[in-house]
Amino acid sequence: MRLEAAGGIVLLVGAVAALVWVNVHGSSYHDFWDHHIEFGILLFDELFAVDEGLKAWVNDGLMVIFFFVVGMEIKRELVVGELRDPRRAALPIIAAGGGMFVPAGIFALMNMGGDGIDGWGIPVATDIAFVVGVLALFGRRLPAGLRVFLLTLAIADDIGGIAIIAIFYTADLSLPHLGLAIGLLALIIAGQRLGIRHIPVYAVIGIILWYATHESGIHATIAGVALGLLT
Repeated sequence: MRLEAAGGIVLLVGAVAALVWVNVHGSSYHDFWDHHIEFGILLFDELFAVDEGLKAWVNDGLMVIFFFVVGMEIKRELVVGELRDPRRAALPIIAAGGGMFVPAGIFALMNMGGDGIDGWGIPVATDIAFVVGVLALFGRRLPAGLRVFLLTLAIADDIGGIAIIAIFYTADLSLPHLGLAIGLLALIIAGQRLGIRHIPVYAVIGIILWYATHESGIHATIAGVALGLLT
């Protein structure tokens, strides 16, 4: 419980520190996060590389691991926990739908006919990292059912937000990479049905899945969610 609370405190302190930093010396803040890092693998005489800023590596890299862990927790609740009853599982998903469409509808009504109407997808998103951080502050004092409800709601909202961005805001969607990602997910499912439990195999497939999802133009965190739910 103390470890969970410590994680929540670190997250909130980091958010406050970032707000102070960007307001006191904004240029150094942006320079820090825009610093580029390239990572690549030479495979079959071809270099597969990703060159992104530090901010993108956090959003598309570290957050994938975060979503993977949350996805595993949701999977556990679906199998043996609070969400094993389909009616209980449906409730947070319905709530997430309301949390997406109501704000988007209000935004669209307020900006109808104006230049800002294209931003209707902005209020759809939530921030699951802060949800988990706040939940961690309460630790075991928070009822298990409420914790699972909020986690499921947040991750369903994030998946919905990613889907909206992919459908309405992604101009350069790469269908070959998207097809590869779907094929890799099918391969993972097939491996599980065949009883393959060799973790390094799934780790390699997971890395390729992350690369394919990232290159497809869809936010790579969806790969983390999918892997977590399939684990």
